[in-house]
Amino acid sequence: MNKSEFVDFMAKNTGFSKSEAEKAINAFTTSTIAAMKAGESIALVGFGTFSISEVAEREGRNPRTGDPIVIPARKQPKFSAGKTLKDACNNSDSETKASTAKNKKK
Repeated sequence: MNKSEFVDFMAKNTGFSKSEAEKAINAFTTSTIAAMKAGESIALVGFGTFSISEVAEREGRNPRTGDPIVIPARKQPKFSAGKTLKDACNNSDSETKASTAKNKKK
């Protein structure tokens, strides 16, 4: 699903207009980027956690020449899926609803 398809999907499921859905998606992505750029992580319970991990400098090889090169250190964005998202991807809808109801009773 690309962004325009996602905007259509969100508009259909929320009752927003397409422009409102696009504004909401853009607000989420720009806010997420700004928070992660500032070094913060974003935890959406059940959905997942967006975070930044540090990748150390390392030595690699130029594939053309075979000469060693230094690959600089960098920050890598990371997403860890939450339990609800994992369950939804691995179970049918009826199983997911049943497990959610079961977890609420505990």
